[in-house]
Amino acid sequence: METTKSGSTGETVERVRAGAHEAVERAAEVSHKAAETISEKSEQMKDAQERLMEHAREYVRENPVTSLGIALGSGFILSRLMGHR
Repeated sequence: METTKSGSTGETVERVRAGAHEAVERAAEVSHKAAETISEKSEQMKDAQERLMEHAREYVRENPVTSLGIALGSGFILSRLMGHR
């Protein structure tokens, strides 16, 4: 009877160990996929930022007076908002 309990306990421990190992492998796989997705999205955001900056540079080159007016107006509004705090 001791042999059966001992064998049964060993099998249970082995099943738990195998299940835990499988869970860790699945978690690692999901983490790896998430990291890849974040990396891809980060690259897409960097590309979008570069495109927006280039569009802004082009606008400033084509419309320097308007750009200066926008910058001065924005600065004035921000200084008024920040001055009230």
